[in-house]
Parts: sequence; C-alpha cells; structure tokens
Amino acid sequence: MSVERRIEAYLDAIREWLHGLYHGMIEHPSTELIEKEAEDTEDVFLFACFADAFGIPSPVSYYTAELLPYLSEEFEQWERRMWDRQSMLERKGQQYHF
Repeated sequence: MSVERRIEAYLDAIREWLHGLYHGMIEHPSTELIEKEAEDTEDVFLFACFADAFGIPSPVSYYTAELLPYLSEEFEQWERRMWDRQSMLERKGQQYHF
C-alpha cells in the first residue's frame, strides 16, 4: 500500500468520523426527544408536589411547600406551561400516533 493510499484512507476515516459526530450532535432528532421527556418528567414531579395549585387536594402539599423557595422560578414557568398546553394524552398521542 502506497503512502498516498494510506493518507487517502486516513482522510476518509476522519471525514466519516466527523460526519458521524455532526449527525449525532446536530442533525439527529434524539436531543429534542430527550428534552421533551425531561420536560414531561419535570412536569409530573411539580404536579405531584403542587397539585393543589390546580384545585386538586394533595395531602403532601404541607410538606412540599418547603420546596417552593427553591423551585419558585421553575414553578411560575411550569404553572404557565401547564395552563397553556394540551392534555398529556393529546401530547403523547401526537408522538405515538394514537
């Protein structure tokens, strides 16, 4: 194998690796799915802690009130997001094509 072929093979390997890196970091939609799942998990956690904000009585609201100073910024954004968004079934239905 000549030096030119070895250099060309090496450059091809680098191009393939860079293309895979670009595809994984920018083109692939998995990051959007991960962000949606993280948002859903956060919504469920905050809803379990502060269900009384939506009129659902919760026996643990007395204890979760201690978390409010730490979650105040997230709580305001979450409350606004929960009032504006579709139901969870409609949102998941779009993802799974029910």
